[in-house]
Amino acid sequence: MARLYADEQFPREVSELLRAMGHDILTVQEAGNANLGIPDEEVLAFAVSNNRVVVTLNRQDFIRLHRANTNHAGIIVCTNDTDRSRMATRINEAITVAEPLPGKLIRVVRPASRPE
Repeated sequence: MARLYADEQFPREVSELLRAMGHDILTVQEAGNANLGIPDEEVLAFAVSNNRVVVTLNRQDFIRLHRANTNHAGIIVCTNDTDRSRMATRINEAITVAEPLPGKLIRVVRPASRPE
């Protein structure tokens, strides 16, 4: 199971579901870093110093950070999904397929809705 660091915008419910799946997940709030306006570079630096994979909805900025430097424990960028259980399951599956995670950028995309 992965050691994850959920950034400030990442859904708390998904963090809890990932924890129930066996992942060691630390949220920005639990780390005492909430509501401080910490720049993304520092969020990533905190994750690196704690050997944790960043999990975020902030795709654009973290893709940019990954392209600038792949020396990290991993970055998982997600599209938001109101079906939190499905979102957690998709992240869990992506982690399983991609391990080992160091230096990797993993994209977890919400499935397209199908017309009825």
